[in-house]
Amino acid sequence: MTVPFIKAHGAGNDFLLTWNDQAPLENLPAVARAICNRHTGIGADGWILLKRDSLRLFNADGSEAELSGNGTRCAAAVLVDAGVAGNEVRLTTGAGLKTLRLIERKDREFLFEMDMGLPNFLPDQVRFALPLRSGTQEVTIVDVGNPQCAVFVTEFPSSWEQTGAEIEAHPFFPRHTNVSFVRLVDEHAIDVRFFERGVGPTLSSGTGSTGAAVSAILRGVVKTPIRIHTLAADLQLRWDDSVYLTGPAELIGAGDFFV
Repeated sequence: MTVPFIKAHGAGNDFLLTWNDQAPLENLPAVARAICNRHTGIGADGWILLKRDSLRLFNADGSEAELSGNGTRCAAAVLVDAGVAGNEVRLTTGAGLKTLRLIERKDREFLFEMDMGLPNFLPDQVRFALPLRSGTQEVTIVDVGNPQCAVFVTEFPSSWEQTGAEIEAHPFFPRHTNVSFVRLVDEHAIDVRFFERGVGPTLSSGTGSTGAAVSAILRGVVKTPIRIHTLAADLQLRWDDSVYLTGPAELIGAGDFFV
């Protein structure tokens, strides 16, 4: 079986994209695990099945996710590059319809602003005491199309990946959660590390950046607009009538994967 793919990344968060009519008809989680494997596959944080107006996203571990901000920008870049979308791209995701606006393009490098929608949260979870093996950790829990848990730190601890893994699979989160570790830079900037559900540590995360910035706004420690520093690139977020995330997407290659 041969699976064609396009590889792209959004701020270092990388994805393999396959047109839906070229994808296998069954065993999609197993194919996702195989194609995303960084040693025996092509390697990526996720695999996206793409139509002209919708997408499905599988994490590297084969689980299906509702939404990826970086991945959706990559999908929009593929559609624009293929000539099937213009400056406004509308895609139905597992978290509903998302609209992206193309700001600029240089060859295969794109910059999009994406309407992430309004977050969902409970007031008593803006500062929530989550019991961990090492003790109670105050976190902020929000939903931005997928579940997010933000941990605010003054410096990134050396054990942040281990703590992220514990929180991601914590019994409090029956569907597991994405985890962000947030360090304040100033009232309009944060620095973030990501432990993504179904993937692990990633260089960047669109929904994770959104969750981190929204959490910081809810806690009253930053003001919109916000620059989010990740390990790979910066993203921009503003929250007015909705939450808008601006970031890059780049097409970096294409080929066939032999399943």
